Amino acid sequence: MSVLRLEGVRVAFGEHEVLRGIDLEVQPHEVVALIGASGSGKSTLLRAITLLQPIADGRILLGADDISDPRTDADAVRSRIGVVFQQFNLFPHLSVLENIALAPRVVHGVPRAEAADRALGLLDRIGLADRARSYPDRLSGGQQQRVAIARALASEPALLLLDEITSALDPELVGEVLELVRGLAADGTTILMATHEMAFARDVAHRVVFLDDGVIGEQGPAAEVLSAPRTPRARAFLARFTG
Repeated sequence: MSVLRLEGVRVAFGEHEVLRGIDLEVQPHEVVALIGASGSGKSTLLRAITLLQPIADGRILLGADDISDPRTDADAVRSRIGVVFQQFNLFPHLSVLENIALAPRVVHGVPRAEAADRALGLLDRIGLADRARSYPDRLSGGQQQRVAIARALASEPALLLLDEITSALDPELVGEVLELVRGLAADGTTILMATHEMAFARDVAHRVVFLDDGVIGEQGPAAEVLSAPRTPRARAFLARFTG
């Protein structure tokens, strides 16, 4: 069974249709990269999956569950999905350890000691165990984004969504965050990520999906789409990254 399936998903802002019938599946342990120009619908698609953006039509299934059913408990759905946005959104008044342990404790009822142990394990995994008691304002942007990823993983989600997670970082900090995602992919984490890092997508993603004005213009194996796109629109978009 696929981890995620979208069937004919449409999203409209007033008269403007942002997503125009998206069909997409993500399989267990698969890494799928969403690419496309600004305004193509990448972030809207991720927000629809997390039920932060209502859909006008279609279905979204997380495992066997139709999470687009209006009766769905949105908080319960979000507890099964890890999300990392462009901005780190860490709680400034909580330590790094407390930021990571919060959702397992509050949402999943994990005992405090167990949640702290899990958080320490994640901090060790991302190379920041020595900053467990630090507050977010004492960390670099790259470190904060790594903590945000660890926080998203703390609840052991079925699916990890990454929305342009390097776009707010200084260039010299991008590599450390991408290296963490590379490790997660190698470990079999199921990931759907919107990215403009084409070289990274080529190396890490199993599949690339090119969004073009709210529709899927092309999709296929990462190396195939990024090296030899079939459609003129995809070729024109990717030409921006090859100079």
